Amino acid sequence: MYKNYFVVFCFLLLLVFLSNFIYGEEVISPGPFTTWTAPLCGKGVLVAQPFFFYTSARGSFDDDGKYHSIPEGEKKRQIQEQLFLYYGLTERLEIDAQLTYQHNYVKQEDLKAHAHGLADTYLFLRYLLKEEDKFPCVTSLFQIKLPTAKYKNLDEDKLGTDALGNGVYEPGMGLIATKNLKPFIVHFDTIYTHPLERKIEGIKTLYGQGLNLDFAIEYLLPKGFNLMFELNGVMQKDRRENGEKIPASDIRYLMFSSGIGWASEKFQMLFGYQRTFIGKNTEVNDSLVLTFVYTF
Repeated sequence: MYKNYFVVFCFLLLLVFLSNFIYGEEVISPGPFTTWTAPLCGKGVLVAQPFFFYTSARGSFDDDGKYHSIPEGEKKRQIQEQLFLYYGLTERLEIDAQLTYQHNYVKQEDLKAHAHGLADTYLFLRYLLKEEDKFPCVTSLFQIKLPTAKYKNLDEDKLGTDALGNGVYEPGMGLIATKNLKPFIVHFDTIYTHPLERKIEGIKTLYGQGLNLDFAIEYLLPKGFNLMFELNGVMQKDRRENGEKIPASDIRYLMFSSGIGWASEKFQMLFGYQRTFIGKNTEVNDSLVLTFVYTF
């Protein structure tokens, strides 16, 4: 038994040693789907990254974390087209934006509904705290969610598909770390969000504070290819309406992603799969994801 572990350990050491000759000093990769990467794009550099998500709901987790399959005859689908833009103001300061257009589809027995439109928009400011040497590269992040999506005056015939956002401003802050351990690249981020109270349909609504924890690892392969594995955790406290806590309105889930990518100096791409496998008061989704990165 211990002999097998020793063989595996020696094989991994060999991979790390050989990777320095295979990949050289420069490391280029498409990055993960959700987890931030700490290095910035550089002064005067513009980077565009579109995302395409096709998501299907399998069921949901209740307040006790028990899984319930989607009812027979019901279907829920979503298509998202996202555009991330990154621009380097200086070598250590970067401004980013995320725009999302969303399509929601629902089928409930003989009823069908579809709605589409602009989802909520995010603006980001990132500052490089520490460049990588022996320790990880570390970047701070400040963000604000703008309620650009439809969230009120909903049409009953749309079966909830026209609710594309929650209608609140949501500032947040976090830290991002990236470490190159060729042939691996490891990424981690933690982001705290604090939604602001807002009157929605005449009700003072305050969504719970949230915490995102993301971890990803990339394995570099020859010829520019790489494998990516990722865990994304979300925790959000209960919502309050007119000062009263709404029971079972907190959200928790853990999602796993895997993908295969290819990268060159100007262009990178990543294709993969996401799946929710643990949660509370949340839908259970499967998603196919495709993203491209282009540097101008």
